[in-house]
Amino acid sequence: MSNQSPKILIVDDEHDLCEILEFNIASEGIEAEIAYSAEEALKKPLDKFNLILLDVMMGGMSGYKMAAKIRKELQLTIPIIFLTAKTDENDLLTGFNVGGDDYISKPFSIKEVVARVKAVLKRGIGDLSSNNILKADDLEVDTTSKTVTISGNQINLTRKEFDILALLLKYRGKYIARTEILDRIWSDEVIVTERNVDVNIARLRKKIAQYGQFIKGKMGYGYCFKK
Repeated sequence: MSNQSPKILIVDDEHDLCEILEFNIASEGIEAEIAYSAEEALKKPLDKFNLILLDVMMGGMSGYKMAAKIRKELQLTIPIIFLTAKTDENDLLTGFNVGGDDYISKPFSIKEVVARVKAVLKRGIGDLSSNNILKADDLEVDTTSKTVTISGNQINLTRKEFDILALLLKYRGKYIARTEILDRIWSDEVIVTERNVDVNIARLRKKIAQYGQFIKGKMGYGYCFKK
């Protein structure tokens, strides 16, 4: 899809809002498609999209449940931006725990949504492309194909988990502050806390098996990959 315009999927049961979002996003040269429910969205070839704008509270399946299916069952790392009227910290953490990449609280301005969409589409993992293969023994991170393997076996990570691992491997042996991880990997505008970093690190450690022990945390210093 690198030679094509970015393509996003809007999933929301508010028809008028979907049409407004589709029009404004398309005006930025980004192709947009609409699904009015999570059930309808899951019937689409989700791996063909570059991003999903996903409403949390819909009549049928919730956005959280759809996101969990995308991550756990379909094992896709496509970025997900939640659209929600829920702003409680526990709700935000739920969203990040099921694999969300960003949050936009309702009511919102269309300009804000478009800006967030463009930011997430552009956002990679800094200058990691200058060294597209990062390794620690049998652990290999390919920042071009966005894949992680251990002894040749692919490990399924969320976008955030992947970006954190790549960042830690790039600066291997150096502690990176939680605030710096937030600045590099999460949008400056999103409502997140350092706890989001901790949650993603905890999940990452489990997924990379024996290599998880090499992700060290130190109070006041942040995280470091020491191997």
